[in-house]
Amino acid sequence: MSALGLMTRALRLLPPETAHNLTLSALGLLPARRPGPDNPVLRTTVFDKNFPNPIGLAAGFDKDGRVIRPMLGLGYGFVEIGSVTPRPQVGNPKPRIFRLPEDRAVINRLGFNSRGARYVARRLAAFRRRHDGLVGVNLGKNKESRSAAEDYAITAAQLVAHADYLVINVSSPNTPGLRTLQRIQELDQILAEVKKAVGQPVPPLLIKIAPDLTEDDKEDIATAIPRWQVAGLIISNTTVARPETLKSAAKSEAGGLSGPPLFPASTETLREFYALTSGKVALVGVGGIASGADAYAKIRAGASLVQLYTGMIYGGPGIIGEIKRDLAALIKRDGFKTVADAVGADHR
Repeated sequence: MSALGLMTRALRLLPPETAHNLTLSALGLLPARRPGPDNPVLRTTVFDKNFPNPIGLAAGFDKDGRVIRPMLGLGYGFVEIGSVTPRPQVGNPKPRIFRLPEDRAVINRLGFNSRGARYVARRLAAFRRRHDGLVGVNLGKNKESRSAAEDYAITAAQLVAHADYLVINVSSPNTPGLRTLQRIQELDQILAEVKKAVGQPVPPLLIKIAPDLTEDDKEDIATAIPRWQVAGLIISNTTVARPETLKSAAKSEAGGLSGPPLFPASTETLREFYALTSGKVALVGVGGIASGADAYAKIRAGASLVQLYTGMIYGGPGIIGEIKRDLAALIKRDGFKTVADAVGADHR
């Protein structure tokens, strides 16, 4: 077993948030490395950005932009940091992360703990001076904020110069009232303020949505996308649902559930949005990916890019290479020349 694999196993013996913070510290000490070239079938272009492979690190792992370089060095095609709030905030009381080992899942109720936009802007600027790589920034709001639109606009303005794309996160279940911002009227205001704050040219803007939307909510969002002129949707955030299949002792903890139990709902939501938008909007599939087959299922359902986080907790850092290898093999098996050719294949 590799040193990283041994470290991953040892960290599982510690409380989840302690293990996470130690992981970030350890990754920050790793020497710079460049991963080998990816299989050409994995290269893709989405919202006018060239991705070496479609496998990204989901928001939540590196909230403050501390380990962008090491994560790209592990082989991710892109990294999404955040959620970032305008002002620093500590988030919800601890404990607030719970492992569900029998389900290879996690429940969290972190509540947008963030060092704030100014700190993250400095981290990103330092990264850009020395390194290359695709980095998205996931935007959140402060818990006590009076204006959600103003919060998103402030953070976007401070980070836009360093981001390849920006994500409006209105779907975390751990900030009171946040999910109500998925209503059309609220999103209209948020997007208008963000666009005004970042100026021209407007960077790729994405919206991260929940897997727990009603059918009416989904239709409303899909209908509004042309008016918003957003680059895409990230589908999906964690779920407040608790499938009956859960076995672990912590299954009833409050918060958002991630990992394999989220896979069916998040993938079905992805599939629905691909159909509702006639495949004309870039979709990023996230939720329960732990293998190349999982990533491929998201892609065939309509995802142009995919992301993972919980899968790495249980599979270790080596999971990235395994997913890319197996995904390339599946693409070739089915006769596609590139990953882009497989996007939405289940709908054809």
